[in-house]
Amino acid sequence: MDSARRDIQLPEEAKGLPLPGTEKGAGCDLCPSPEGPALSCMAAPPLGHLVLTHLLVALFGMGSWVAVNGIWVELPVVVKDLPESWSLPSYLSVLVALGNLGLLVVTLWGRLAPDKGEQAPIRAVQVLSVMGMALLGPLWHQVSPVAGQPHSVAFLTLTFVLALACCASNVTFLPFLSRLPPPFVRSFFLGQGLSALLPCTLALAQGVGRLKCPPATSNGTVGPPHYFPEHFSASSFFWALTALLVTSAAAFQGLLLLLPSLPPPPSVATEGSGPGLLEGAPRAGPEEEKEVEEEVLPLQEPPSQAAGTTRSPDPKAHGLLSAHSVCLLGLLTVTNALSNGVLPAVQSFSCLPYGRLAYHLAVVLGSAANPFACFLAMGVQCRSLAGLTSVTLLGVFFGAYLMALAILSPCPPLVGTSAGVALVVVSWMLCLGLFSYVKVVVSSLLHGGGRRALLAAGVAIQVGSLLGAVAMFPPASVYHVFRSGEDCVDTCGP
Repeated sequence: MDSARRDIQLPEEAKGLPLPGTEKGAGCDLCPSPEGPALSCMAAPPLGHLVLTHLLVALFGMGSWVAVNGIWVELPVVVKDLPESWSLPSYLSVLVALGNLGLLVVTLWGRLAPDKGEQAPIRAVQVLSVMGMALLGPLWHQVSPVAGQPHSVAFLTLTFVLALACCASNVTFLPFLSRLPPPFVRSFFLGQGLSALLPCTLALAQGVGRLKCPPATSNGTVGPPHYFPEHFSASSFFWALTALLVTSAAAFQGLLLLLPSLPPPPSVATEGSGPGLLEGAPRAGPEEEKEVEEEVLPLQEPPSQAAGTTRSPDPKAHGLLSAHSVCLLGLLTVTNALSNGVLPAVQSFSCLPYGRLAYHLAVVLGSAANPFACFLAMGVQCRSLAGLTSVTLLGVFFGAYLMALAILSPCPPLVGTSAGVALVVVSWMLCLGLFSYVKVVVSSLLHGGGRRALLAAGVAIQVGSLLGAVAMFPPASVYHVFRSGEDCVDTCGP
């Protein structure tokens, strides 16, 4: 539409009536502007364009934690060649916790260079991830003496670098999404789910942890298990993860190219418009207006409720400090403390007593529950705080069952039965799926608060993960509250 038509001012008597060519479905809407109601036209992006954008956002989110998740699932392979052996998971937990120093680096960047935007720190995180993983491929097995004892210095150093990048991604990637409409937040968390699912699938294809128990002798004893070699090496696994990280970085560049052609997010498009936001535009019914208010500005008081009140000069900050948004951030912190810190520390203890198959099914299907929850959140959203709290408590119930199994390891209930295997696998799926659903919905609601709200969401995610990991380190690695059984040894027999 040319500039002459765009600047036409509507006469008073024409307000609320559609002009020729602006009927519903014509692709034109009446939008507010600082000078007053004006007619502007923005054609909706084609379906293929939107699908491509959702795909790029998912690939962009995949690069956030794929490095650390990949290292975790490859531990059964690398511990056989590194001097720390099965003490390596404890080292890894500490390094991931120390990786939260990345939050301080991002905070300092925001203070020292507030006008540089989000692109520079995002690119720095992606470069750090790609370089760290690319170096891990050829150097992971290098051992150096430290205080007279051999240690895998290269592996531990590069793991710390990758932990820094992953922890910083939550407070750099999420704020960038404030420049996109709310549905893309769900695609981002779908990609984060893939960052766990893809390494697990790759490890299964590699044949991690395959073993065969020898037959029992005449006196009932069983010899040591026979472990089958992997289909490809740990170096090849790390190179595959490097390719995933490069793909994620390329997806971010593609997003930057597509960004100008996307409609602005509602929180940006309505900023500064005030209570008279829809004045001069075709009026929707009360129910439709209520739905629009809840979808666009879930953190801010709806205009229908704020009539006659003095608006805050910074509505985003006002919404972020409200009791509702604080509760949402609290839910985000709790769900991430449990799903990223507490439960991963006991997964092997809760699953391995039921067999290697139960463990692998719980890991893979639990990781698959994350993307499924993201798909579910795209169509079904529980927007009430009470509903989200109920979903969280249901996830806590399954998490408590899994914690009880870990405490009772190596002889939990129903060990050696198909029912026990089914219960532990389903519990992991439901627990992680429910927590993932809460994280996606809460982050979608926080999108209405703009960049500051999404930054707070990233901090809540990372703080929760840190608190969960720190809380579980003493019982799991210092006091050894949890005990694991041995392969091919029945420790629960008569």
